[in-house]
Amino acid sequence: MLFMQSYCEANSSISHTWVDEGIAPCFYFTLVPAILLAAAFFLGTIHCMCYQRYGTAMEPKFIPRSHLYGVQQAISVLLLVQFLGGVVWQGAAGGELPGYVVLYGCFSALGWAWAIALLRTERRRVLLMDRTRGHSTFLLLFWALAFSSENLAFVSWYSPHWWWGLENYQQQVQFALWLIRYIGTGLLFAIGLKAPGLPQRPYMLLINEDERDVENSGQNLSGRTEPNASTWQGFREKVRLLVPYMWPKGNIFLQLLVIFCLGLLGVERAINVFVPIYYKNIVNDLTGGSSWHTVATTVGIYVLLKFLQGGGAGASGFVSNMRSFLWIRVQQFTDRVVQVRLFAHLHSLSLRWHLGRKTGEVLRSIDRGTSSINSLLSYIVFSIFPTIADIVISIIYFVTYFNAWFGLIVFICMALYLTLTIIITEWRTKFRRDMNLQDNNAKSKAVDSLLNFETVKYYNAENYEVGRFEDTILKYQVSEWKTQASLAFLNQTQNVIIGSGLLAGSLLCAYFVTEGKFQVGDYVLFGTYIIQLYTPLNWFGTYYRMIQKSFIDMENMFELFEEEEEVKDAENAGDLLYEQGKVEFENVYFSYTDGKEILKDVSFTVPPGQTVALVGQSGSGKSTIIRLLFRFYDVQGGCIRIDGQDISKVKQNSLRAHIGVVPQDTVLFNNNIRDNIRYGRISASDREVEEAAVAADVHDKIMSFPEGYDTQVGERGLKLSGGEKQRVAIARTMLKAPQIILLDEATSALDTQTERNIQASLAKVCSNRTTVVVAHRLSTIIGADQILVISDGRIAERGGHDELLLKGGMYADMWMKQQQAQDSDSSSDTETKDRKSEKMQPPSTSTSSGHHGH
Repeated sequence: MLFMQSYCEANSSISHTWVDEGIAPCFYFTLVPAILLAAAFFLGTIHCMCYQRYGTAMEPKFIPRSHLYGVQQAISVLLLVQFLGGVVWQGAAGGELPGYVVLYGCFSALGWAWAIALLRTERRRVLLMDRTRGHSTFLLLFWALAFSSENLAFVSWYSPHWWWGLENYQQQVQFALWLIRYIGTGLLFAIGLKAPGLPQRPYMLLINEDERDVENSGQNLSGRTEPNASTWQGFREKVRLLVPYMWPKGNIFLQLLVIFCLGLLGVERAINVFVPIYYKNIVNDLTGGSSWHTVATTVGIYVLLKFLQGGGAGASGFVSNMRSFLWIRVQQFTDRVVQVRLFAHLHSLSLRWHLGRKTGEVLRSIDRGTSSINSLLSYIVFSIFPTIADIVISIIYFVTYFNAWFGLIVFICMALYLTLTIIITEWRTKFRRDMNLQDNNAKSKAVDSLLNFETVKYYNAENYEVGRFEDTILKYQVSEWKTQASLAFLNQTQNVIIGSGLLAGSLLCAYFVTEGKFQVGDYVLFGTYIIQLYTPLNWFGTYYRMIQKSFIDMENMFELFEEEEEVKDAENAGDLLYEQGKVEFENVYFSYTDGKEILKDVSFTVPPGQTVALVGQSGSGKSTIIRLLFRFYDVQGGCIRIDGQDISKVKQNSLRAHIGVVPQDTVLFNNNIRDNIRYGRISASDREVEEAAVAADVHDKIMSFPEGYDTQVGERGLKLSGGEKQRVAIARTMLKAPQIILLDEATSALDTQTERNIQASLAKVCSNRTTVVVAHRLSTIIGADQILVISDGRIAERGGHDELLLKGGMYADMWMKQQQAQDSDSSSDTETKDRKSEKMQPPSTSTSSGHHGH
């Protein structure tokens, strides 16, 4: 029954601070909650107001996921509940309930409730001007005060008014509640120093690093991981990505192979136990005078077991070889699935990512990552787990068959070995990671230099490129030396531990043999078993290093997997229902980087079957309109429609199936001309390919080559001229026969005569098709149904050719400049011809005539 008689106990006052060798409970439990509540409400309120007024909500991707943050919340809630629970318990226990107990419980509960609210506020909001990291000073001060106040209870250790005596049930409960408070506040302060639920770097720095543009998309793969970070960081995420490759889902045959291989692994463990036992039996039979039949049987069984186990240290036996042979199919499955999924993922990434990638670095990361997955699975399943199982089995066997001393020796030796191996290997991680970084740099520079060999030749920069490549090799070798030197140090440490354990166990076993407690065969059993155990244990360090190396090598590949697709199909997106081909841009805004808009409120319509031309200065946004229509990027404002359907709401494949593009910069595959044209429609026949080439005015040129359509075009089509590549690209688009055609400076690389021929071909293929043309030469788009003049991301003028000339605006000015340039070129050509003809004329006779006159 709850009964509150007075604020303090009988014969006590709040003014009494020291009573019976301790702090007066009434004074203590009044002062502490008052200070905590004041700190929570006054300082906390100011702090919360600052967060609400000057802070901003953090993006979810910057908020770290942490179990320790959950522990923080759980402890805070537990402390709040125990304060209220203590008041309820003391009231229900009957007797006097002083007022300070109620005040202590209620004030403390309010203070901790406010602290929990602020903890959640800091989790969700951040002060932009704040350059520090971790919890606010207020929360750390609050937790420090709470922990310090609980430590003040030790001052009253000898006071009978406190719970230290544990003389009755009430004191025991109070002690238990204090213990919860003491441990809870101490943990909160300790965990709060780490601030697990908050970003470990300033928020503005995280935002700035996250911003990527076309020129710098952040594809320095090896630079994204902290050099001193542990390879086990993010272990759960890495294993989660590996799980689909561990189990061959959907393939029953491979699944049975996996189960059978695991069964063989168990058989190997049993064989490893029986080999030293039968070796011991041979020695005992020989020294004990057993019959030949018994000895021969024992030797036969021993040899059979050795055949199954392996002939010597590191040699694989029948079971191991069989398991490795059967595992090949599983390993090939994993290798194929990883490569195919990663290749498909790279093709799904946005144009922005591909414009910023380093091809050599990406390919190197794929190669290392794929091989590392196979190594990782093999080492974990067939090396690490079996070795640990052998260690556990050996300790149990030595304790049961010999005595606890042998088990203790093996345990200490194994523990030291594994601990030092892990510590030293973790220390070596930064050397291995830096070596990968230098390796990536070397391969990236080599690939970049070879891809641009023409530029190297143009500027006689061969020696410069060779020297730059040699510098990267030298940096790689410095990191390689550190890696190999630290490996030698690790191996020597392991040898010392193994040798010490073998010496101690052998001496102890030999002593028991001399004392008559063990037989000679027991010493042989110990020596054989321990050496047999040390052989895989000696490789355990290698296995651990290889697993860690695999994790390091996989980091770059995981970063590739983590690259998110910028342009994604919407949920439940349907196919584009093509009807007439009407294209609409409605109030479109777009920017590659924040703060620099490329397109500003662009609106226009391309009626079905008509041609719209886009003209303007370089960088005005003409090609961006083409890319947006093909949905290489998504617009930031407005929308683009085809036949009234928002292209962001339909599947990308169905959209692009109806659109054909002839780009400004044509790149061909390193294949023959026929297959490059057939790329427009893979199922096309050779006759259809040739018809497309005829329409693109390139058939005759192809037939003039010695190998005709089988002519190899070289890497990126470098064996063909710019005009030939452009015409092959036009033929490829004609073969696709799309309903909507996008021409991005399609004839920019052609001479005047070829351009006229191509224009006639394009007029055929574009007839009755919706066409958007980006043109630099205005003479090529005179016949366009509508011309849009793009300036500074906006449509400055629109109309037909004659209409725009009459306006006398930007288009008319561009037209006059191009005409003047053509006239000056023509006059220059005429003057050059006249000078050549003058040089070819005979000398004049005017001099001789003058002489006669004289």
